[in-house]
Amino acid sequence: MVGVFEVGAVPFNPDGWGPPDSTTVCTPTTTTLPLHVPFAPFSRSDKLGRIADFTRSFPSSNANPSNRPSSKSGGAKPSDAPFDFSLDLDAFPLANPDDDSSFRLVDAKPPPRPKFGPRWRFNQNRPQLPQRRDEEVEARKREAEKERARRDRLYNLNRSNQNQPRREAAVFKSSVDIQPEWNMLDQIPFSTFSKLSFSVPDPEDLLLCGALEYYDRSFDRITPKNERRLERFKNRNFFKVTTTDDPVIRRLANEDKATVFATDTILATLMCAPRSVYSWDIVIQRVGNKLFFDKRDGSQLDLLSVHETSQEPLPEAKDDINSAYSLSVEATYINQNFSQQVLVRDGHKVSFDEPNPFANEGDEVASVAYRYRRWKLDDDMYLVARCEVQSVVEVNKQKSFITLNALNEFDPKYSGVDWRQKLETQRGAVLATELKNNANKLAKWTAQSLLGSADLMKLGYVSRVHPRDHFNHVILAVVGYKPRDFAVQINLNTANMWGIVKSIVDLCMKLNEGKYVLVKDPSKPQVRIYEVPADAFENDYVEEPLPEEEQVQPPTENAEGVEENGTTNAVEDEETEAQT
Repeated sequence: MVGVFEVGAVPFNPDGWGPPDSTTVCTPTTTTLPLHVPFAPFSRSDKLGRIADFTRSFPSSNANPSNRPSSKSGGAKPSDAPFDFSLDLDAFPLANPDDDSSFRLVDAKPPPRPKFGPRWRFNQNRPQLPQRRDEEVEARKREAEKERARRDRLYNLNRSNQNQPRREAAVFKSSVDIQPEWNMLDQIPFSTFSKLSFSVPDPEDLLLCGALEYYDRSFDRITPKNERRLERFKNRNFFKVTTTDDPVIRRLANEDKATVFATDTILATLMCAPRSVYSWDIVIQRVGNKLFFDKRDGSQLDLLSVHETSQEPLPEAKDDINSAYSLSVEATYINQNFSQQVLVRDGHKVSFDEPNPFANEGDEVASVAYRYRRWKLDDDMYLVARCEVQSVVEVNKQKSFITLNALNEFDPKYSGVDWRQKLETQRGAVLATELKNNANKLAKWTAQSLLGSADLMKLGYVSRVHPRDHFNHVILAVVGYKPRDFAVQINLNTANMWGIVKSIVDLCMKLNEGKYVLVKDPSKPQVRIYEVPADAFENDYVEEPLPEEEQVQPPTENAEGVEENGTTNAVEDEETEAQT
């Protein structure tokens, strides 16, 4: 039977709490405390032993095996055997000092990470790089998830804060005031557009008008280090004429050349409608068996959107230089001037069948060619659209049409990418950011290039000289793309684009004669069709552009002698040349 565990005598301290000062008086001469009780260290780097083991079989006190050292105390009492580990090397191997050399402390700390630098990378005799541990990868994934969750919380907090400028404030404003007497006929969600598909044969050119100047190839070599100042072309006229005001389209309609008439801007808006966020509207007129797609005077279709599909909210104040309206005016001004600066202005032009149908004799017009093209939508249904190209270039002794457009950077903190630092080394990242923030605008430019059968589309990167100066700009780079390849890159499906147009045309052809308006809902991804009076948008409903004194004025230039008020004068979309 195992010996009984006896607790030794505890000395009593009559003078206070704790052990007495002198233990000689209180401690008995014969102690009952067990012998050979090992001290259990508390250091993490040391191996801990056992305190007591009452389940093992104890050897006899006389036994002294040759393979075990004898007890230093000359033998222990049987009652102390559960606490005596001096003869048990398996249970407490450190009792044998000769075996200390066999003990090795294992360090659990990860090895130091190598410094990946030029010396490490190009050292031919370098040792093999240590493999990344799975624990480190998992830890980094957890940290990344925490960081994403933190950003999402901050973003949702900013959106829920009423004092912060909210993106919905700009989106919720409709492009046209819905009048109470308008009758809503139908509403189409964008989800139905994604399932549409329609193939059209190659178009035929009915007429080419205008004249084109050649593209200056030296602009392809521009980099942020040798940027060029953006010039102003105030004397050149830019025309934004709607469908029914076009004399050529009127002539083609009288000759029954087609059933549906539109412009490339209106068609591109319809084709890329699922990517749009801001509100827009298109006027539809059913006259006899013909259908005309128009835009209103002063419509938003004349301006270019900026950061339309971005998650960063823009300032709500309309007079702020970074508000949605101010940036649209600035982007249109930049786009017009860029399309004329990258040309070889030596007077040599490529002329076509007829001159510019909107220019008066003696006017200096911008370099543009109008291609009136016809597509077959059905057996007895044709569509005629006026398409624009801005320049021409000679490749292998053949003339190729070019469309010219410019992306503009207004403040790097909104996009998170500084063009001056990233355009040379990470141009793909800059383009990806623009595709995220301006998906609708880039898709419309691509659709217009495809409609006009342009062989090349040039995208310019134009930035402000200073983030707070929206009057002076510089060209940082010009990049060329083939429209069909670029459409594949941005996931723009041509069959789906024509499927959207075909569905809207079929819907409108079932309507009675009259005037209708197609409005993009400002807060939902859908469009609505309203029946409006015949005199709508002509008297009470027309939205005139702001007077010049109320428009956003650029800062006055006084140091370099540059003329004032260039922005509003350069953007000649509502007030210019919309002549019949």
